[in-house]
Amino acid sequence: MMNANAISKTNKTANFWKKVKQVLTYIYQEYIKFPAYILIHPLKGFDAFKRDKKAKMSVSLVFVAMLIILQILEFQYTGFVVNQRDLNDLNSFQEMAYVIVPILAVVVGNWSVTTLFDGKGKMKEIFMMVCYSLWPLIMTKIVGMIFSNAITTEEAGFYGLIIGLGTFGMGYMIFFGLISIHEYGLLKCILSIAGTAIAVMVLFFIVMLGFDLFQKIIGFLYTLYREISLRYL
Repeated sequence: MMNANAISKTNKTANFWKKVKQVLTYIYQEYIKFPAYILIHPLKGFDAFKRDKKAKMSVSLVFVAMLIILQILEFQYTGFVVNQRDLNDLNSFQEMAYVIVPILAVVVGNWSVTTLFDGKGKMKEIFMMVCYSLWPLIMTKIVGMIFSNAITTEEAGFYGLIIGLGTFGMGYMIFFGLISIHEYGLLKCILSIAGTAIAVMVLFFIVMLGFDLFQKIIGFLYTLYREISLRYL
């Protein structure tokens, strides 16, 4: 009986560590190895991304969530040498908007422009491509946050360099991602980027007009309510 119990416990332990190993392997393959492969070999990587369906929506959403969390953590944990922000100014919803709104604007703007430029990418593919392209920025933000707590004022430029490399890597991946996703040449890709920038500006302009109109309608209804309540209530 003792031997049977011991064997059962051993099997459970073995199965547990096997599952842990599978989870860690999945995390490494999907969240580190494949994004790093795209960064190093962008054309081959994004070809596998599109044709072999190696990209996953769940991974894309995790990258967005990670960037949002890092945006919030930077307020508190970035070293004081490079962090002049007041914790009392932290607004989590605002930090979420700083990540989500630009991503959605770029995706919608690029999709609307590339439909006119015979782009082959679907909106879902564009969204996932942009999310995967956040990987270098996420990695450098983590490194930068740690590094910022161990530097002096004279070394603050290195922090900017680290974040700059992440931003460049993100732009680099988006550029080659557009070429692969839409099956564009170099010139057509550059034109689509210019068109996307214009579309994003137009989109923000329309949203701002809509928001301003919404505020005026709310103000009018509130004024109307006050007039009625003062006269008749």
